[in-house]
Amino acid sequence: MALNIVLVEPEIPQNTGNIARTCALTKSTLHLVRPFGFEVDDRYLKRAGLDYWHLVDIYYYDSFDEVLEKYSNNNFYYATTKANNTYTDFSYRDNSFFVFGKETKGLPEELLGKNMDKCIRIPMIPELKRSLNLANSVNIILFEGLRQLDFPNLK
Repeated sequence: MALNIVLVEPEIPQNTGNIARTCALTKSTLHLVRPFGFEVDDRYLKRAGLDYWHLVDIYYYDSFDEVLEKYSNNNFYYATTKANNTYTDFSYRDNSFFVFGKETKGLPEELLGKNMDKCIRIPMIPELKRSLNLANSVNIILFEGLRQLDFPNLK
């Protein structure tokens, strides 16, 4: 059993490193879609991931379409502040994919428009028009998915 995290064009190496560490410790798979706002040998990326990199099941893609083509039979959920549904409104299954956009812009409007029924958000106060840090958002949503699956392979 596994869950998948997809980062589309991540920009901040520390976020990606922290997310990689979370994926390693939860046996979740990390999918990274180029272009990145950093080099994969970036010292901040490596430092944030600490010595967990060898434990991360990680894949690289040149476009999000490659991810969709490869895993077309799986459930995809798109994290965005623009969703009507919260992340707790769905029942996640083994091998679900949680897709997150770049830190400064989120996911492309066109992608969200095509998938509004699978868009999820984390409730926040609306007045600030801001969102949580990407690594924190990934953790919140990933752990809800893991909770629903009864924390497979975890103790």
